[in-house]
Amino acid sequence: MKPLFLLIEILIILGVTIKTIEAEKHSEKQKGRNVTTQVSVNKVKQYLTNILEQRKPINVISKKENLLENKKNHHKLRRKGIRNKDLWKRNKDHLKKQAKNNSTDEGDQLFNMGIQILQQSKSQKQKAEAYIFFAKAADMGNLKAMEKMADALLFGNFGMQNITAAIQLYESLAKEGSYKAQNALGFLSSYGIGMEYNQAKALIYYTFGSAGGSMMSQMILGYRYLSGINVLQNCEVALSHYKKVADYIADKLEKSEGIPVEKVRLTERPENLSSNSEILDWDIYQYYKFLAERGDVQIQVSLGQLHLIGRKGLDQDYYGNAIGLHGLGLLYFYGKGVPVNYAEALKYFQKAAEKGWPNAQFQLGFMYYSGSGVWKDYKLAFKYFYLASQSGQPLAIYYLAEMYATGTGVLRSCRTAVELYKGVCELGHWAEKFLTAYFAYKNGDIDSSLVQYALLAEMGYEVAQSNSAFILESKKAKILEKEKMYPMALLLWNRAAIQGNAFARVKIGDYHYYGYGTKKDYQTAATHYSIAADKYHSAQAMFNLGYMYEHGLGITKDIHLARRLYDMAGQTSPDAHIPVFLALMKLETVHLLQDILLFNFTMRWKWMTLDNTIGPCWDLFVIGLIVAVLIFLLRNRYG
Repeated sequence: MKPLFLLIEILIILGVTIKTIEAEKHSEKQKGRNVTTQVSVNKVKQYLTNILEQRKPINVISKKENLLENKKNHHKLRRKGIRNKDLWKRNKDHLKKQAKNNSTDEGDQLFNMGIQILQQSKSQKQKAEAYIFFAKAADMGNLKAMEKMADALLFGNFGMQNITAAIQLYESLAKEGSYKAQNALGFLSSYGIGMEYNQAKALIYYTFGSAGGSMMSQMILGYRYLSGINVLQNCEVALSHYKKVADYIADKLEKSEGIPVEKVRLTERPENLSSNSEILDWDIYQYYKFLAERGDVQIQVSLGQLHLIGRKGLDQDYYGNAIGLHGLGLLYFYGKGVPVNYAEALKYFQKAAEKGWPNAQFQLGFMYYSGSGVWKDYKLAFKYFYLASQSGQPLAIYYLAEMYATGTGVLRSCRTAVELYKGVCELGHWAEKFLTAYFAYKNGDIDSSLVQYALLAEMGYEVAQSNSAFILESKKAKILEKEKMYPMALLLWNRAAIQGNAFARVKIGDYHYYGYGTKKDYQTAATHYSIAADKYHSAQAMFNLGYMYEHGLGITKDIHLARRLYDMAGQTSPDAHIPVFLALMKLETVHLLQDILLFNFTMRWKWMTLDNTIGPCWDLFVIGLIVAVLIFLLRNRYG
């Protein structure tokens, strides 16, 4: 790849992006953020422009110097009578190779500097500065820097989103063997974002990406084989893919790397999207809790003290002592500051486990699983792993998956193992995109938010699937044609519903009821509402199903069943009380009117029948008959 050609492409990309940013208008707060981003992007553009201008004369001078040098060398060789063209060629190739090596080394240094800035920076402005180094490293042909720039263009980091340019860069990188680029192209093909919608092509890209080492591609393929998405459903193949990713994540977790990320549901928190102040303090606590669970003794002591005295908004809770007991167990287990003593470690882990501390339960499970200081006992290992997994302890979930996958201490179950591995895989660093996608949505950058959620959805995250569908059905995104949004949203709602999302199941019913992204089909809508009502006790599904029974839409009309479903909806959710009351009032009123009209019609029909049968004076005949019967009864009574 020619660095100069790539540089020109990046300049064009940034120029287009800057115009886009200038055209956008957000709230006052967002305007301030855009100003910061704009400065950073302009710096990148200016920096790259200077590099381009500087490289032109340097290249010209270098060419002239090389030409003169070559002429001198050639003249000397001719004078000496040596006409060795091979030597001259080798000399030329050596100079080129040396220049390339120098450029590669410098590019690596610049890339590493950019990474350091990115990791150490706290503000968005500082992080944006890192892309100056990535841009220069990319100009020098550094593949990792090019991947960073392509990702920035795809996900809209710091306002640089340009899907078309990102695809061009990814295609160039894919030719160089970049597995990240292959994964990205597979993702774009699977959604038809900037590329032709082509699932077969996406599968090929994912296969190459996974073969090259992409954990994301491995996870996507695992999810596809688990769910049978454009491939034959195959649990064993899914297990193979998920295990590779889970092994990678477990290694990170054992090294205390990675921080859990809150996964916000856009469908459940619309009122909170304007502010995140309610989660800031809680996030700090969760962060410290995470470090404590990973074995940071100092943090364990500090967190225990906070609970002990009830400071920083935490309730006074002597259960913090369990953290300290677990910490002491870790000291003896790993020999930190004291000799390794498994017996002492076991004692402290047992005390902490009795108090319900999940990490201590996991440590006990690990000791019995590995035979560390105790006899191997897979039944006890399973017991403690299971107890810890109920609190979401990730390593406990991983070892449970291992046991189910191999049939160690438990009956082998591929499906259970895959589900457990999947839970571990979803703790990967890529989950950080939940935060960036959420804040992009809050700030009105819908396209950036959608792309990030869509990638996570492709990897099998149920929350991301519902969030992507939610954004698509709003039709605010610009990266997909409007006619494609409802069908794609329906597809994502369906995937989320299969993973147990009740709201998504109701949504599928709505889409078939109204004909969004598919044909109107009341029968199918009723089927999905029934599933949501019976399996998840969804009040909304009960109400909708009641309405369909009331009017006989797709199912046999049944007023009594409709009334019952309305009542169940009101009992299930307090929010349904008013809609249910109004629906029942309407149902009873209409039912009463129908009864009155039916009664009038019936009486008229009877009168008309008697007129035709008995004659116009049938009423006098009936009255006379009634009088005769009364006289007869009175005579018999007093006779």
